[in-house]
Amino acid sequence: MEYFLLILSIALLLIGLIGSVLPGLPGLPLSWFGLLSLYFVEGVSVSGYLLWATAVITIAITILDYVIPSVGTKRFGGSSYGVWGTNIGLVVGLIAPIPFGFIIGPFLGAFIGEIIYKSDDLSRAFKAAVGSFIGFLASTFMKVFAGIVFFGLGVFIMIKNYAVWFGN
Repeated sequence: MEYFLLILSIALLLIGLIGSVLPGLPGLPLSWFGLLSLYFVEGVSVSGYLLWATAVITIAITILDYVIPSVGTKRFGGSSYGVWGTNIGLVVGLIAPIPFGFIIGPFLGAFIGEIIYKSDDLSRAFKAAVGSFIGFLASTFMKVFAGIVFFGLGVFIMIKNYAVWFGN
């Protein structure tokens, strides 16, 4: 059972790291479940505090991942129409079979939302769409950074406890 949990942990940490970049995969939650599966490996010491801290970080970053592009739109002068367009564009971009729809969707959504709000101000609409894109990049960076940290924690825990698995 320990070997199964160990392999599951490695797989979840790797898939979680990949999912931090790819849409449709809940990257950080998968990475957290990788750390959790290490907790259940017999003889491995994983702190409960570490699990709680990483769970809080996972929840916070997952929420911020949906909020930051909207904040970027608002920060760059977008209206509530642009914010709604960003959110709708993100959802449509995730489910649309368009390459890089998760990037294009929020940008186009914010742009279209601002055009609906003020059809004569294309520069404002474009500026709001750029804000949405910058927000998307910021949230992606945050997820990737946390995914790398979680992966590093998992590897550190595994290296620290390798003697348990290999009987050395």
